[in-house]
Amino acid sequence: MARGLTDIAIRNLKPGPARQEIPDPGARGLYVVVEPSGFKGFAVRFRFDGKTKKLSLGNIPLSAARKAAAHALHEVQEGRDPTAAKNEARAKRRAIQADTFAAIVERYFQIECGLKRDGDELTFNGKHRTAARRLANLERLALPVLGKRPTSEIKRSEVVALLDKIELESGPVMADRTLGEIRSIFNWHAARSDDFRSPIVKGMARTKSSERARQRILTDDEIRKVWVNTVGPFPFPALIKFLLLTGARREETARMVWSEVRDGVWELPAERNKTKLPLARPLSSAALAVLESQRRDSSAYVFTNDGKTPFQDFSRSKREFYAATGTSGWNLHDLRRSARSLMSRAGVDSNHAERALGHVIGGVAGVYDRHHYGPEIKRAYDALAALIEMIVSPPKGNVSLLHKKKPA
Repeated sequence: MARGLTDIAIRNLKPGPARQEIPDPGARGLYVVVEPSGFKGFAVRFRFDGKTKKLSLGNIPLSAARKAAAHALHEVQEGRDPTAAKNEARAKRRAIQADTFAAIVERYFQIECGLKRDGDELTFNGKHRTAARRLANLERLALPVLGKRPTSEIKRSEVVALLDKIELESGPVMADRTLGEIRSIFNWHAARSDDFRSPIVKGMARTKSSERARQRILTDDEIRKVWVNTVGPFPFPALIKFLLLTGARREETARMVWSEVRDGVWELPAERNKTKLPLARPLSSAALAVLESQRRDSSAYVFTNDGKTPFQDFSRSKREFYAATGTSGWNLHDLRRSARSLMSRAGVDSNHAERALGHVIGGVAGVYDRHHYGPEIKRAYDALAALIEMIVSPPKGNVSLLHKKKPA
């Protein structure tokens, strides 16, 4: 039997100008590979289906290389190609690397939110105004812990531990927001995967949505204060009035273009509506007057401070508006809730008020009632505008002075 190579002999092999393959007499088909760089590894050469093939083993001990060579040749003898198993294992590793939580998050925001990266600058498609904040929260709270983990290997206990940490450091509401983001991304990924099952289940939330729901509406005194105020970056005061007169959502209003308003009707296209349905709003005279006060012949947008882009400076404008009106504690979505409450106060039918706000009517009524409700929505908006006018400028005849009683 031929004497095989030894570890010492392999260490003494010197690299040359070209790649060398030196056979090991002690193991059939096994070669020591010496690269010009000095790297040394092993490879097995064999024939399969009449073709010469090579299986690279890498830089492993000599004893392990001989066992691997013997196993590879046994596979060949059994009619199996050992390189196929290696390629399959490599493909599996690559799939796992491409399936990390960080990679899934990146794909989710690219496909669903139009994420594009240019160095450190991020841009989104504009349909998801909260996308930047949501991604930033994930990068700050979740990705440092779960980012490198393959999604298929993430356990429920890992998510729970992450939520525990977030709750302790940032509070239960932030923990629930993070849970919601992870749940959405896992569900999105599960819809595209043959094997993935989300580890998120009911009962993992730290708070109840009913307890977090805002109930704030503006009081009559606050309505009067915001209505008469004209302070704040143009066109913020007018935007406030329009939101109160329509109960529309902030983003759909801020991005309104003049071409959407025809014959007194604001036709919100489906792609800009949260419900993904077109919505026609026959506006009140008061709402149309607010729009006309914003008309700029050179701009496509109704509410704009530069004539080129829709109004976006909400945070700073709201702070200035708070200071100017002496009000606080309300946000722009509270105006939508206030408008809906005022409609009820004005005697508007609940069904008509819900349709005026653009809510989707569920149940049998939503399926079978195909009436467009244009006149009813118009009357709802007129009643809302009349009540706001009554609040802002109450008739003097309705005001009575209270006099102190004279002592007996």
